[in-house]
Amino acid sequence: MNEQQLIEGCRKGNRLAQKELYDTYSRRMMGVCLRYVSDRETARDILQDGFVKVFTAIDSYTGMGSFEGWMRKIFVNCALEYLRKSDVLRDAVDLEHISVISSHEHSVIAEMSARELMNLVQELPVGFRTIFNLFAIEGFSHKEISEMLAITESTSRSQYTRAKQLLQRKIKELL
Repeated sequence: MNEQQLIEGCRKGNRLAQKELYDTYSRRMMGVCLRYVSDRETARDILQDGFVKVFTAIDSYTGMGSFEGWMRKIFVNCALEYLRKSDVLRDAVDLEHISVISSHEHSVIAEMSARELMNLVQELPVGFRTIFNLFAIEGFSHKEISEMLAITESTSRSQYTRAKQLLQRKIKELL
């Protein structure tokens, strides 16, 4: 089945189409889930929740834009919902409250493979990892992130800055 046939089959509740859709996209969407939580079991739970939402909301997909992009947004939202329930950003610090932030912008990150970088991102504390993923990978603005996570824009910026600094330290330790 091609993508359009899969979508139509899922709209009709066809179990074979749902299984094929799952088989086609589950690895990529698991990667999305793992960017937000480092525990595989939790990521699997988010993956399952995401596919349930995909199957129940598939009628809302209008065909505009990429279907995979539409799905990815659902999985990001499922991961964020889990993180909000877990209250992972309760210890986030606003930018105004940080005494010193290094402006060292030289980045050895560009010299690493994507896999090596993603492994290091997985090691970040949950709050840092969440903000880093939303800003650097998903492309959301700090304003959008602040609205999604009910934090201030400066908290989003500071968490992103701290995530970058921590990644840079980890990279230097590897060199």
